[in-house]
Formats: sequence, C-alpha cells, structure tokens
Amino acid sequence: MVILGLMTLAVALGPLLWQVPINDIDFSTHLSSPSWAHPFGTDDLGQDLLARMLYGGRISLAVGLMAMAVAVIVGTVIGAVAGISRGSVDAGLMWLTDLFLSLPQLPLLLLVIYLFREPLKQLVGPELGVFMMIVVVIGGFRWMPVARLVRAQFLSLREKEFVEAARALGATKLRQVVRHILPNSLGPVIVAGTVDVAAAIIAESTLSFLGLGFPPDIPTWGRILFDAKDYLDIAPHWALFAGAAIFLTVLSINFIGDGLRDALDPRRVM
Repeated sequence: MVILGLMTLAVALGPLLWQVPINDIDFSTHLSSPSWAHPFGTDDLGQDLLARMLYGGRISLAVGLMAMAVAVIVGTVIGAVAGISRGSVDAGLMWLTDLFLSLPQLPLLLLVIYLFREPLKQLVGPELGVFMMIVVVIGGFRWMPVARLVRAQFLSLREKEFVEAARALGATKLRQVVRHILPNSLGPVIVAGTVDVAAAIIAESTLSFLGLGFPPDIPTWGRILFDAKDYLDIAPHWALFAGAAIFLTVLSINFIGDGLRDALDPRRVM
C-alpha cells in the first residue's frame, strides 16, 4: 500500500516538481547514465527518462483503472442478470462467458488493435483514440471472471432468508438485486477489481512493448521498454527503471488484493 501510494503521488505530482519537457532532444547527453542532472539517465535522443517515466506513469495507471472499471461494470451486470435469472437466460449468458474465456486473449487484442487503431485515431485524435481503444479492448477481455464470481454470489444469496423476506413482502427482482443481493456481493468483486488493475497494466505494457500501443511520442512504461530493447547492453538503465516501475506497481496491487481478500473473507475467524 505504501509503495503504491508513493508511486501514485510521484506520477501525480512529479511533473509539477520535475518540470523537464518530455520531448526535449539533446544529442550531447544521449544514453547518459543516471546523474544529478538526469536521475534516471537519458534515452538515445537525450530525453530525460525521469520526466518521461512520470508522464507515462499517469497513462499506465489510468489505463489500468479505466480498464478495471469496464471489466467490473460489464462483469457485474452480466453476472447479476445471470444469477437472478433462471433457465435459458442464465445458460445463454454463461455460454457467452465460457466462449470469451476460451478465446486466446493476446492474439485477439493484437488483431482488434491492428484493425481499429487508425480509424479511431482519425475520429478522435491519436492520444484519445488509442487510450479509448486500449481501455475498451483490455476491459472487454477481462470481465468474464467477474461475471462468474458475481453469478456464484447471486446463486447463493438469492436463497438467503433476508432475500426471501424481501420477496415475500412484494419486492421486485430489481429491488432485490439493488437493495439486498448486490451490496452483499461486492466484497469478492472489489478483490477481483484490484487483480484486474494489475492485469490491465501488464496488458497495456505488453501491447506497447510490441509496438501496438501508444505512439512513440507518448512514453508509457511499456513504450519505454519497447524503445530500450535494442540498447540493453550499453544503456541498461533505460529499461531498468521502467521495468521496475511496472513490477512494483503490479506487485503492490496484487498484495493489496490479497489483503482485501483476507479481510473480506466471510469464513475468517474474527
């Protein structure tokens, strides 16, 4: 929690304190090692890596949070509808979930981005277009575990006494879901959401590392790794800091998820 909080503060407030332009080119300092002038060193164009890391961290974390929101919202809606319904609706939604789970995610991510990246760039601009596409695509392939989890919670909770009492008093299905079942199902969903943030950050870094993420002038952590891959022997610092940022962020989020899972576990002895 402390590490993630410090990194979030760094990427949020860092650009205000370290006001070095991210695209300033200085060939006289290219591939410089970390120093007082450039604490994280420079890249092959002499651009300050600390400034680019702080700027890129905002994008990487934003992609993770927004993709998690898409996955949780879609998964919760589908899982809730399947869990409160019976018969063909439940079977059809779970068949759809199993279908998406069986698809190879990375090849499909690459295919969708390859097909729709340029049209979205022309429609809403390069930065916003790529951001929206990556968030929707990553979130669109991460909702299935949430849907299965929510459905399982609904199947259990809809038979509980307080739901039976609400049903006997004439509560509609919508009221049963919104007021009684869904609030009691949010614990596991919150845990799944933290895992989705970490998975989305890794997915965005993977896409950027493969050259299918943000444009070169938008330095996400994955893009920095992609640019550094040809200079690992002479400038290891270029990839080291970006890799460490991804590693520490994902590790911290996973630890938070584990802690939330233990804290929200109903079987835990108080």
